[in-house]
Amino acid sequence: EKMGAVIASVAAGLKNNPGAPKLLTGTGKDDVHLVIVATADRGLCGGFNSNIVRLARQHIDGLLRDGKTVKILCVGRKGRDQLRRQHGQLILDTVDVMGVKRIGFADALKIGERVLDMYAPGEFDVCTIVYSQFKSVSSQVPTSQRLIPAPVETAEETTGHIYDYEPDEAEILAEILPRNVSVQIFRALLENVAGAFGAKLIAMD
Repeated sequence: EKMGAVIASVAAGLKNNPGAPKLLTGTGKDDVHLVIVATADRGLCGGFNSNIVRLARQHIDGLLRDGKTVKILCVGRKGRDQLRRQHGQLILDTVDVMGVKRIGFADALKIGERVLDMYAPGEFDVCTIVYSQFKSVSSQVPTSQRLIPAPVETAEETTGHIYDYEPDEAEILAEILPRNVSVQIFRALLENVAGAFGAKLIAMD
């Protein structure tokens, strides 16, 4: 959340600047969408995985109806297993975190670097991640969050302040925007871990 607030503050005056980083301004097109669907690798957690996949399907189907090209990257085997029945031909790959005992930033960084490696040569225009936001043990909310181009609110909406920066905003954003992709993926993975444990507790009860 703090990373988002910092980016919003720095990017406030650069949104429509032709010199701004492409991770902020986008490619200028809206034709190809990468959808990262993050679920758990295991079941026995009620409707936790199915609820995430349902939201992902709604998002994907909406894009397809609008004539967009969709590419899917699954994080977690449960999402892959459910999506491949209807959208198997759209799935690029599955990131399996089954053997990871504790999710760390390094896990998110690998996914983030792969996404950036695809974005740099123009393999997609927009990237969205679908995961489950943790509210409480009994409440997990399927959530869709755009990663690229970075969503930017005005600085006043997020921090209430406007700052001057050194070096200039474009240089700062060129450094932190790529990292923000991995940070937001990490956030989604952590939310999923907490939500899956909560859902398992409720399912077992």
